[in-house]
Amino acid sequence: MPHIEPPSANPPEGETATEITGGERRTSAEPGGGRRRTRRNDPDRKTHILDATLDVIAEHGVAGTTHRHIAARADVPLGSITYHFASLTDLQTQAFARHVTLQSAVFENLFEGVTTREQLVDVLVDLVRGGPARHRSAVLGFELHLAALRNPGLRALTQAWTEDSRTVLARFTGPDSAARLDALLEGMIMHALLTTAPESSERTREAIDQTLGPAGRPGS
Repeated sequence: MPHIEPPSANPPEGETATEITGGERRTSAEPGGGRRRTRRNDPDRKTHILDATLDVIAEHGVAGTTHRHIAARADVPLGSITYHFASLTDLQTQAFARHVTLQSAVFENLFEGVTTREQLVDVLVDLVRGGPARHRSAVLGFELHLAALRNPGLRALTQAWTEDSRTVLARFTGPDSAARLDALLEGMIMHALLTTAPESSERTREAIDQTLGPAGRPGS
């Protein structure tokens, strides 16, 4: 990763400390000695930067992510990036943490109203086959796992994400089956992303059925 100097103690160019910590934003004096202009602070700027970081990682990968790419995607001055985040690694870690939090909630919500084995399998088949709507989240998930191979600091995130997923699945399958099913789903989702000859939904369903074991109601 490219070396980035630590953030300056000063706010981004054209802004004052008041702009960053809250209250009214004040820009530098107008040319010719005019009065300072004021504009409302953006309280969501840090979150906006994190979301832009995830977009950049999804498009360029962790290795291709730079401060300048993120600033351009977020449409903020480069100084805003280095002011809010100590380093590119810090920014990527916080962005991945946000992704894990959001995706854990999304995953749990997928099973709302599921009461039968058939409904459970339907949800899991759809999860594997995904489609364009879930492509970004799947790519980000695998970028996180790849990054965690080289950055031990990220492994706490991947472990927490795995535990959250298995906790949700265990409500329907029990803990041992949940661990096997979670591993199967990760492998099948990666295969779905990479294959040039997608498997049929019937084969996906069969693999999930076999991992679930003998038929019975979810949670039995």
